[in-house]
Amino acid sequence: MSGGPSRLRAVILSAAMVVGAILLFLLLHTYGSKLAAPERAAPAANAASTSRSDALLHVLAALAAILIVGRMLSVPFRYLGQPPVIAEIVGGILLGPSFLGQVWPQAAEFILPPSVAPYLGAIAQLGVILYMFVVGLELNLGVMRELAHTAAAIAQASILVPFLLGAALALILYPRFSSSEIPFTSFALFVGIALSITAFPVLARILTDRRMHKTPLGVLALGCAAANDVIAWCLLAFVVGVAQAKVSGAFFVLVLTVAYVGFFLLVVRPTAARVLARLDDGQLTSGVLALILAAVLLSALATEAIGIHAIFGAFLLGAVIPHDSALAQTLARKLEDVVAVMLLPAFFAFTGMRTQIGLVSGWEAWLMCGLIVLVATAGKFGGTILPARLSGLGWRDAMSLGVLMNTRGMMELIALNIGLDLNVLSPALFAMMVLMALATTMATTPVLELLAPRSPTPQFQQAGETSHLTPGKPDG
Repeated sequence: MSGGPSRLRAVILSAAMVVGAILLFLLLHTYGSKLAAPERAAPAANAASTSRSDALLHVLAALAAILIVGRMLSVPFRYLGQPPVIAEIVGGILLGPSFLGQVWPQAAEFILPPSVAPYLGAIAQLGVILYMFVVGLELNLGVMRELAHTAAAIAQASILVPFLLGAALALILYPRFSSSEIPFTSFALFVGIALSITAFPVLARILTDRRMHKTPLGVLALGCAAANDVIAWCLLAFVVGVAQAKVSGAFFVLVLTVAYVGFFLLVVRPTAARVLARLDDGQLTSGVLALILAAVLLSALATEAIGIHAIFGAFLLGAVIPHDSALAQTLARKLEDVVAVMLLPAFFAFTGMRTQIGLVSGWEAWLMCGLIVLVATAGKFGGTILPARLSGLGWRDAMSLGVLMNTRGMMELIALNIGLDLNVLSPALFAMMVLMALATTMATTPVLELLAPRSPTPQFQQAGETSHLTPGKPDG
């Protein structure tokens, strides 16, 4: 394969996709800005507050309920071929206002009063930060470098295609679910972003549950999802800047992100390799563990301050530690059980507990919800499978990757909550988007099982075709 011409073609194709996407969005903006939306409805009254002294009591009750309900639901969901994350999200919905709040309001109020929700939310965020650090520890950057060009092209296309479809869908949704106070441009940008996001933590959890996270296909999916979400967060920062008339801040976020990633790859990674070469005997003292966890939190703090979310800082720090070192393996083993069993379920269940499905009522609303699911799926699947095929992947691998990239979850909800806080998304449309995230995530495992059944081999080798994901294998 000739490196120079191939890279030049990739750069030209990448630039053409970006320019084409901008032109198409400007065309949608020209038409959509002429649409009229209804007046905004009056906000609902705030729920009664809970005494701060009772916060620990409620948080402990919520964590216990989350663990018990999630574990109970995991049994039937396992028979349906669903990963534990789905049981945890559904468990959260059952414990929240959509179910328990309707059948037993006093119990729902005791488990998670509105004033206590931020405490549980902080625990949930800590859980996913530590989990993404563990995922980074197990990421093989050597394989990732082999797939860098493929991952970049697929990630870009899997952002642009659903983004444009979402902006087009905004032409239908804006007159029905927005308000006259919100410009169409801000609304269309948020809908496009909502349909473009791949849930990095959920995808990582599904790959881990299926023991795919170390396979070439799993590594490629993680790389595409990581690049996808970094791009999506930069776009989200840009969109928030547009909504708040601070566009210059979006470019500042992009520059800081590139600088931070470059610092880790060029400075932190070689330094970590030299230090581990001296200390790597597999022993993990409490002092070393404290320093590493402090570094995780500081890296998460840095990316949160930049504006691309704390989990990327934790993942980046884990990724620069050599995955085959004894220290990395010991770290992963010590952290995985507590994080996966207790903290991570709180992350996914907290999502469900904040979802109010009752806001979606009437046949038209459910029809719009189905349309959102359809457009989101078509955008992600089509935006992934075509560049994957052009990059040399077989049909089964390309379709499997398309299914994986259609996974959504908490990353989606973070973006949706930003839109809701800015009043760009109405509560009803917010609920529809949450249902879309759940539906696309639930479809991932059964469809993936049809395309790429579980295999004890370390790679996805399809019968009758050569896997283009295996390092060292020739293309062709």
